[in-house]
Amino acid sequence: MRLLALDYGKRRTGIAITDELQIIASGLTTVDSETLMPFLTDYFSKEKVAKVIIGDPKQMDGTPSESAEMINAFVSKFESAFPQIPVVRVDERFTSKMAFQSMIDSGLSKKQRQNKGLIDEIAATILLRDYLTRKMI
Repeated sequence: MRLLALDYGKRRTGIAITDELQIIASGLTTVDSETLMPFLTDYFSKEKVAKVIIGDPKQMDGTPSESAEMINAFVSKFESAFPQIPVVRVDERFTSKMAFQSMIDSGLSKKQRQNKGLIDEIAATILLRDYLTRKMI
């Protein structure tokens, strides 16, 4: 079974997935947050997912960020719709900055780096990679 990560946002949600052995994290796609639940329903009908990792936005001092309420509401909705799939929350501080830096490091052009959907997908991949790393420790 795979692990799936969501970098949930007001407009877009980046999605990353592992291989079936849960070793490699790869970006899957970015979807409009409004269409996320139908996307997930379809995806879960085709793929077996053991857990969903969702970013937990925090301030530098560890308190919830301004987007925490919106994401918590989504998590509640997700858990109601998919009670069989456990949700794990992971600190998402710096994931978007790390995603942007990885785009620079990989040599993407300035125009390509302006693709916010790609940043969200990479951020979800970073969330998932961090979760996998902690799981192995």
